[in-house]
Amino acid sequence: MPALIVNVDHIATIRQARMGHEPDPVTAAHMAEMAGAMGIIVHLREDRRHVQDRDVDLLKATLKTNLHFEMAATDEMKAIALKTCPYMICLVPEKREELTTEGGLECLGREQFLKDFLAPFHEAGIRSSLFIDSDPSQVEAAAQSGTEYVEIHTGHYADAENFKERQKKLGKIIEGVRHAQNLGLKVNLGHGLNYQNIYGFSRVSGISEYSIGHSIISRAVFTGMTEAVKSMADIIQTFAD
Repeated sequence: MPALIVNVDHIATIRQARMGHEPDPVTAAHMAEMAGAMGIIVHLREDRRHVQDRDVDLLKATLKTNLHFEMAATDEMKAIALKTCPYMICLVPEKREELTTEGGLECLGREQFLKDFLAPFHEAGIRSSLFIDSDPSQVEAAAQSGTEYVEIHTGHYADAENFKERQKKLGKIIEGVRHAQNLGLKVNLGHGLNYQNIYGFSRVSGISEYSIGHSIISRAVFTGMTEAVKSMADIIQTFAD
């Protein structure tokens, strides 16, 4: 059965709008756990635009499920992640000017760099994932990096303007999922998934995790965090595996 991993970055975004103390993403994470999330993911960005170091420390100390740590492949983030020792790291591309992550990590031609970067995490028993587009060359490069997981970027599917384009994007993602699995990689999905478009993956077997944040936080504004997480967890539990 695939797991729901809830991203609480946008709770931190609201807090940082006033540079205050509320709402607290750590509290949101605990509520998400109680509502059925099997893990919590946060992206500690270089510019600390939302999640802060104290959030990461508190989540690691208090979560009952797994902490997933999204990060750029920098020496600063490597040091923080090795000190924190999360369940899994996910390497993502990062640009200061972007509102949110816009595309997958460039793996092609960087296989040895990524392998060397990931080595100390594997030595420490920390799982690794690479956030990639479904392009076959990127999938193959990711496999050569030594990562155990890839998280395939679903944003192009989520952002498609019409049904025909959406189905085309969905087909490419499913091809990427199968290619990754055939190469021995475990597959997660994430970015832009919501309570409607996630059904496109209901018959896609072998997905390990769905990483979902913005749509859950958006619904939580109206229904509360517990109900928003439970509704998404219930949907994912209906998917065949």
